[in-house]
Amino acid sequence: QKAAEVADTVFPPQLLPKRLDWAGQEHPGTYENLVKLYRHIAADHLLQVCCRVCPVLEKEVPASVPGLTSLLGAGRQYLLRTSKSCKHVVWKGSALAALHCGRPPEPPVIYGSPPNIVETSHSRGLNGAYRLRQLVPTAVYQHMKMHKRILGHLSSVYCVTFDRTGRRIFTGSDDCLVKIWGTDDGRLLATLRGHAAEISDMAVSYENTMIAAGSCDKTIRVWCLQTCAPLAVLEGHAASITSLQFSPLCSGSKRYLSSTGADGTICFWQWDARSLKFGQRPSKFTERSRPGVQMICSSFSAGENTEKSPDFFFAVRRFRFVSGSRDGTARIWQLQPQGWKSVLLDMKYNPPPLEDKVTKLKVTMVAWDRNDSTVITAANNLTLKVWNSTTGNLVHVLMGHEDEVFVLEPHPFDPRILFSAGHDGNCIVWDLARGVKIRSYFNMIEGQGHGALFDCKCSPDGQHFAATDSHGHLLIFGFGSSSKYDKIADQMFFHTDYRPLIRDANNYVLDEQTQQAPHLMPPPFLVDVDGNPHPPRYQRLVPGREGCRDEQLIPQMGVTSSGRLVLLLWLRAPVVAGGV
Repeated sequence: QKAAEVADTVFPPQLLPKRLDWAGQEHPGTYENLVKLYRHIAADHLLQVCCRVCPVLEKEVPASVPGLTSLLGAGRQYLLRTSKSCKHVVWKGSALAALHCGRPPEPPVIYGSPPNIVETSHSRGLNGAYRLRQLVPTAVYQHMKMHKRILGHLSSVYCVTFDRTGRRIFTGSDDCLVKIWGTDDGRLLATLRGHAAEISDMAVSYENTMIAAGSCDKTIRVWCLQTCAPLAVLEGHAASITSLQFSPLCSGSKRYLSSTGADGTICFWQWDARSLKFGQRPSKFTERSRPGVQMICSSFSAGENTEKSPDFFFAVRRFRFVSGSRDGTARIWQLQPQGWKSVLLDMKYNPPPLEDKVTKLKVTMVAWDRNDSTVITAANNLTLKVWNSTTGNLVHVLMGHEDEVFVLEPHPFDPRILFSAGHDGNCIVWDLARGVKIRSYFNMIEGQGHGALFDCKCSPDGQHFAATDSHGHLLIFGFGSSSKYDKIADQMFFHTDYRPLIRDANNYVLDEQTQQAPHLMPPPFLVDVDGNPHPPRYQRLVPGREGCRDEQLIPQMGVTSSGRLVLLLWLRAPVVAGGV
């Protein structure tokens, strides 16, 4: 009787398989029937199964402790282990391509918990501090590949930059638009409208709270990076804006934005870091007035980051800067007690047997490496030259471009690496220490030939770099898998990108059709270069449309009298931050 009670407790009727009679009727199962049905099962049946299966598994995937069998084992003692799950991979030097200071962006399955600070400090005490060239060979940069080339503008794109986190990319184009893209997946996140002419320069604040864009329409527009709302329209120049820089100087909550113009003036705009409000009257300085005078570049020397401009580049550690000239020379300037002293870099000098075929040399771009130990110059003879920044001696001549180079971008923390891009459509990764080419990428556009590269920037973590070209493309390069980028379209525009705008007295803009500020409009639809909507799977990539029903992702279309297909209206999407 006690055995029956225990059986009922351990095997309640509702858990036992039901019995069918000859008429097909179900009856509750009992423990006694179950015992009769499986009388061939011995008490040690499970043990015997393990004894038979484990030797077979041991031959296929050996356990870490031979002969030890456990139903609850893990790793190589797991009874359901496979050869793939237990594969031991010894990381080679090339596998460090995905590392950033020892941290892979996507940890592999076999990657365990990272060492804690105590273990790291103890290991450093035993082995000493590592040098970057010993930990990461430059060959790892061969594994950077082009993840995606996206057509997002209708005109040439001369400006590209990352935000301070490296998770967003900004492009500024001759189609008057500034666009925001996701670095990790290539999604089009937002379009900033308002400028009436080509975008000439962009800058992101050190707090990563705002982006400023200068234009040939003589204005500077500033947007909030959290809401995409316009923060200011700054009008202080009488000609095109040529450069923008946020100052690293902090004085309480006071910050400054500098701008230079083709009118020969430089303006310093004060703004408040708490309220994000700008003063409308800048501190203005004018170069000596004479015909043809322009200010084309600007740079701040303070702070941890160097800021570059076409022919002017500050060093970080000492008060030095390098300037390039159209006379075929560059100079490294240093402030000394006796005044400014310079070291001449003559582009005409070539080590034998190299000879120049260009008679009138001019410097097209200059840059420092990340440690300020060398200066890199680009000239119209299609060569890059690496100079010792202290002695002015020529260290390397880098050859590989077939047209003029206007982009030199040093790696954010590896002093050995430099990115260059030119009008020949080539983007090249250089090893400055050895003076050799590591990897090159050619921007070949099907049916259109090559696209000249106009700008290139590297992300702060060194995992990505982005380039823009003459055909309106954004090119995203980096380590790791391209699977996330395969899920986006090759052409990405919002259907509201080029709709007419109306301007108020302060030069702020409203969408002409909806009479709303662009950042307050509903999430737009994603279309191709011809204005045709993308399928719903792409529409879900638009911020604010992730949770929409399928019918809300299909816009209503119409045909105009001229036969052009247009969007008549869009369905209301769920309420999101900054939307209606």
